[in-house]
Amino acid sequence: MQLKRITMCVALAFAPTVFAVELAELPDVVVTAQKLQPLPATADSGLDKKALLRLRTHTSDTARLLDGQPGVSLYRAGGVSSLPVIHGMADDRVRVKVDGMDLISACANHMNSPLSYIDPVNVGSIKLFAGITPVSVGGDSTGGTIQVDSAVPEFARAGEGTRLKGQAGAFYRSNSAAQGGNISASIAGEDVYMRYTGSTVRAKNYTAGANFKAAGVSVGTRAKVYVAGDEVASSQYQADNQAVAFGLRRDHHLFELKLGLQSIPYQGFANQYMDMLKNDSQQINLNYTGQYGWGELQARVYNEHTRHYMNFLAAKQTTLAGMPMDTDGKNTGFSVRGDVILSDRDTLRTGVEYQRYQLNDWWSPASAAANGMMSPNTFWNIRNGQRDRLAFFGEWEAIWNPQWVSQLGLRSETVKMNTGAVQGYNNANVTAGMMGMRTNYLAESSAFNALNHQRSDNNIDITALSRFTPDERHSFEFGFAQKTRSPNLYERYTWSTTTMSMHMNNWFGDGNGYVGNPDLKPEVARTLSGSASFHDADGFEVKVAPYYTHIQNYIDAARCTAGVGCTALNRNATTGFVNLQFVNQTARLYGADISARMPIADAAGYGSFAAKGVLNYVNGKNLTTGDNLFHIMPLNVKLSVEQHLGDWTNTVEAQLVSAKTRVQAVRNEIKTGGYGLLNLRSSYEWKQMRFDVGVENLLNKFYSDPLGGSYLGQRTAVYGMNMPGMGRSINAGVTVKF
Repeated sequence: MQLKRITMCVALAFAPTVFAVELAELPDVVVTAQKLQPLPATADSGLDKKALLRLRTHTSDTARLLDGQPGVSLYRAGGVSSLPVIHGMADDRVRVKVDGMDLISACANHMNSPLSYIDPVNVGSIKLFAGITPVSVGGDSTGGTIQVDSAVPEFARAGEGTRLKGQAGAFYRSNSAAQGGNISASIAGEDVYMRYTGSTVRAKNYTAGANFKAAGVSVGTRAKVYVAGDEVASSQYQADNQAVAFGLRRDHHLFELKLGLQSIPYQGFANQYMDMLKNDSQQINLNYTGQYGWGELQARVYNEHTRHYMNFLAAKQTTLAGMPMDTDGKNTGFSVRGDVILSDRDTLRTGVEYQRYQLNDWWSPASAAANGMMSPNTFWNIRNGQRDRLAFFGEWEAIWNPQWVSQLGLRSETVKMNTGAVQGYNNANVTAGMMGMRTNYLAESSAFNALNHQRSDNNIDITALSRFTPDERHSFEFGFAQKTRSPNLYERYTWSTTTMSMHMNNWFGDGNGYVGNPDLKPEVARTLSGSASFHDADGFEVKVAPYYTHIQNYIDAARCTAGVGCTALNRNATTGFVNLQFVNQTARLYGADISARMPIADAAGYGSFAAKGVLNYVNGKNLTTGDNLFHIMPLNVKLSVEQHLGDWTNTVEAQLVSAKTRVQAVRNEIKTGGYGLLNLRSSYEWKQMRFDVGVENLLNKFYSDPLGGSYLGQRTAVYGMNMPGMGRSINAGVTVKF
């Protein structure tokens, strides 16, 4: 069977849930029936290529392309660096692969999140695995897997000669005055191709919705006063991405080499004490895919190097010389995978993966002020940190008959971690000076250096899935998975309990301080999940997917008990920012994803109308303490009506979010109110041109983002201020193909 040149496959709210959108034109290939019926199941959800193209006009943040999918929410941070959440689990609990590379955030605040390394316009396909994740795509994660790939290679057809293609686009968004452009060009013969892509975006601070100040938000006497329009300080950004790809095809073998460069000169973080003032990344990615009589072989080797620098943008800058924080991350890996067709019924997927990650995180002397608190030494947060992973997996899939498909998988993974000796800014106790904080760098660094830092985890993942399709209108899935994640370097090896130092190690955006725990054990999540799908030939469809996850050794936070920042006042505070240590506890999450679509009308002269909806609910509880889990998205619904009329596509979308009342006491998490947003989008295609316009937050509604954390965008951090969402924005974009 031949694949169509434009393919689109989406499955939402399944167990496992898979959301996949293929955007690029594919070369004609012949595949076997087994490759068209893998678990996780795939089914059309209605999110087509044009819908995803419209989303690109409204964001420069690749993670936001997943916004509104069943089970997904976002920790919104910088303008291009949101962290995706799957069923209440976020960040390192979600495995993210970009062009097959396992990327890791090289930052104590996770400002350079994996999805920030690819611009939305360069995305060729996205696959989201939620719920039960097969061992062939999972590993070192508990929440799920996201696979993002750039466009697949395009070769000239036989006898076509040289194929030349190109595309250029530009956009403008009124809120934050965001503007940018992109260009891509490719040249290909029958067996070779080359493609270049480049994109750039620049934005000022965004403004919140109407009545920001009138909504009871106080910025404190030491903070800068908001300018007209309720500007959200420290939210500006600029990002530039370039990539070139080469391909060589011989018979049934394809070789690809991709080279990527990223430069982010600055990116403000309104929910962090620090801002990003540089992020430079270089990527080398070599991939091989071969078709054989027994099946398919894939092999990949990659290297990614990040140089990251944090300090203060203008809104946070004080009279001090700043606080330089440097990070150097090196990420090297390879993978080999074989899909072996054993019979008409059975397929075996087996492979090996290796990743070596090295991290140095140092803070150069920032100031001689504050009685030498931040001088004369270089502060080593993590020195010569290493995190190496070696994994083997096997996965057996069987198509028993047209109604039943099953999949069993086993993955064994070894994670080895280590770090070197550290030091503080100075070797003296300091009481006066910067914020009156006390330090004890010498005693704490000496105690940490005396420890054996080497850790080795042996992790096991198991999946068992089954799909039953009794007829064309019904489909049912159910499964069990055990998934394991080892701590990251910051969770295990950050060491200083000085309040200032702890505040710098925070990727949650909550204003609190964190210190590591070398004795952390890997998280082990066991999930039961099921789904039911009902649909008819007219396009009506409803999918319901409940799930339950129990997590042993869940890495949560507890008030720190030993150290200069771990006072009795800190341990007992019920408001304000507090200092915490990572600890293993027991947790559980349960919830359900519901998605539906329904054709409404199809009238001559008015086009076709269809309604779509997605409802997400998750409940998280720490079973050790009885507390709620942190940053759990409240009940939310997204509804839309879409019209297609010739070359026009028009969408009215409503997003409804209930109040966030279940908050985590140990972090003094802040409650948020419920809200509703209204968005309008329209697109028109004419010959080789495409026009997109839209209005986000049409009513200019002020709201607090439930997962946005605390507002820290100005010189003084004031507890109790939630991150405000973006106000009304009129967006427009144009794309020209040539």
